[in-house]
Amino acid sequence: MGFIGFIIAGLIIGAIAKLVMPGRDPGGILVTILIGIAGAVLAGWIGHAMGFYEPGEPAGWLSSIIGAVILLAAYRAMGHPAQRRV
Repeated sequence: MGFIGFIIAGLIIGAIAKLVMPGRDPGGILVTILIGIAGAVLAGWIGHAMGFYEPGEPAGWLSSIIGAVILLAAYRAMGHPAQRRV
């Protein structure tokens, strides 16, 4: 898969993760893409560590979405710096 494919997959995975977790999201399309790509990487790393995937085998769509949901929850927990009250 090429670079454009990673961006498109990240956008789709991130958008689905945002649909699964309702609520206000800090960040726009770039954050959605980054969360989607990072979620797929996280799912692949955990899947390889647990023996679900062979070496070189990418994570599946469902596990990538679950990884993105985990990262989105962590991102929301940290909050956007402009939204924090001191």
